[in-house]
Amino acid sequence: QALFNLLIPDHAADAFSPPRLSEPGPWDLLLERLLGGLSRWDAEHFLFIAERGYLYEHNCAFFPLYPLSVRAVAEGALWPWQRLLRLRSRLLLAAVLLNSLFSVLAAAALYELGCVVLRCRRVAFLAAVLFSVSPANVFMAAAYSESMFAFLAFSAMWQLEQGQSWLSGLLFSLASGVRANGLINAGFFLYSRGKRFARRLQVGSGSVRKLQLPPLWKQLLSVAASVVLMCAGIFLPFVVFQYYAYVRFCGPGSGLEQAVPKPLLQLALDKGYRLAAADGVKPPWCSQRFPVVYSHIQDTYWNVGFLRYFELRQTPNFLLALPVTLLGSWAAWTYVIANPRHCLTLGLERRKSEEEGKPRAGFCCPAVFVYVVHATVLLAFGFFCMHVQVLTRFLGCSSPILYWFSAHLLQEYEPLLRSEGTDHQTAAPRSEESLLCESPASCGKGTLENPLVRLLLNCRLITPLGKCVLGFFLSYWLLGLILHCNFLPWT
Repeated sequence: QALFNLLIPDHAADAFSPPRLSEPGPWDLLLERLLGGLSRWDAEHFLFIAERGYLYEHNCAFFPLYPLSVRAVAEGALWPWQRLLRLRSRLLLAAVLLNSLFSVLAAAALYELGCVVLRCRRVAFLAAVLFSVSPANVFMAAAYSESMFAFLAFSAMWQLEQGQSWLSGLLFSLASGVRANGLINAGFFLYSRGKRFARRLQVGSGSVRKLQLPPLWKQLLSVAASVVLMCAGIFLPFVVFQYYAYVRFCGPGSGLEQAVPKPLLQLALDKGYRLAAADGVKPPWCSQRFPVVYSHIQDTYWNVGFLRYFELRQTPNFLLALPVTLLGSWAAWTYVIANPRHCLTLGLERRKSEEEGKPRAGFCCPAVFVYVVHATVLLAFGFFCMHVQVLTRFLGCSSPILYWFSAHLLQEYEPLLRSEGTDHQTAAPRSEESLLCESPASCGKGTLENPLVRLLLNCRLITPLGKCVLGFFLSYWLLGLILHCNFLPWT
C-alpha cells in the first residue's frame, strides 16, 4: 500500500476528512508516507473518534469498542513515542498494529472453528489460508473495525461449539460493541439452545421421550432464562451506546461545555455536520418513541434502506458485489440440495449418523446449517437494504461460509489438492473419513503444506473453477490495496 500510495495520486473524494490541528513533524510525515494509505474513507472516522470522541452526529454510525482500543494502545504501548509522533500518528500506528494482530488471531480462530464444525482439518486449514488473502483484506489491514470483529465473532462461534456458553456470550457481546451486525449473532445462541432442547425430547430416530410436566417446564424455564440473559448481554453494548448518543445529542445543554476548535466548527458549517447540541436545537430522531441514532444516520446521511440502492447509476457497484453474491448464493444452494430434509426440519431432527457417532464431514455436514442461514440472511439484507458494494467486507468479516465454501470447492475439484495425503501411498480413491479429525484437540497437531502456495506454483494445472475462486480472492486483494489506499471507490 505504501508503494501504490506513492505511485498513484490520491483521488479528490468527497469523504470525511477533518483538518489536522497540529503541525506534523518529520517522523509524522514519514509515518504518513508509510501507512497513510490505511487511513482512507471510514478509517478517518475511527481515527477521529479515537482522537476527539463523538463530536459530530454521523460519527455515531461507528461503534466505540474499536476506537477505544486504538486510543488505549496509542496512549499505553506507544506512549514512549509521544515526543516523536503526535497523537494522530500514534493512533494510526496503533490501528495498524492492532489490526495485524487481530487478523492473525481471526485466522487462527477460523481454523479452530473449522476443525470443530467441518471435522475436516484440510478444509479448515485451507479456509484459514484463504482468509489470509481475503478479498476484503485491505479493510482488515486499514484502520477499520473488520479484523477486530472477525476475531471476536469467529472466537465466539468456536467457544459456543466447544460448549463454553458464557465465554461465547461475552465475546458475542464485545462483537456487538464493534459493529451493529453483531446483534444478529444472538441467533447462534438461540439456535444452539433450541437445538439442544429439541434433541433432549428425542430418543432414537424421531420418537418422543415421555416426560412428566414439571421436569419439562423446568427445562423450558431454564432454557428461556439462559436465552434472555445471553441475548440481553449481546444487546447491552448497542443499547448503552444509543443511550450515550441520546444524552450527548439530545440532552439539555449537552456539548455546550466542550470548546470545539474553530477549524472543526468551520468543517461542520461547510459540510452540514451536526454538532452535539451546539445550537440548542435537538435532532429530529430525539423525539422518536425509540430514539436510535444509528438508524437515523443510516437513513439520513447514507440513504440506506430497502431497495433504495436499486438505481441504474449504481450498476458498477452491483457488478463489484457480483462475485461474493454468486459465491454466497451458490454456497446456500449447494447446502440445501445436499441436505433437503435437514434444512426443512431446521436441523432439529436427530439423524442416524449422529446416533451412531459418525457425523458427516466437510462443508455439507449438519453442523454447518446455522452458519449457512446466518450468511444467507446477511447476504439478502446487504443486497436489498445496504450499499451493495460493501457486501464483500460485510460477509468477509462476519461469516466463515465465504471461506469454507471456497475451500470446499478447491478441495473437491482441484486434482492437486485431491491428491494430498496420497503422495506417499498407492493411489486410492479419497474418502471423507481420511479427512476427519480424530478429535477436536487433534486439529492443531501435525503440519500441513500450504495448499494455496501449492496451487499458485502449479497455476497451469488449476481447473477453470479454481482459477475463478483464486482469481476473485487475489484480484480483490490487490485491487483493494490500489484503489482504497488512494481514495478511489472500493467496497
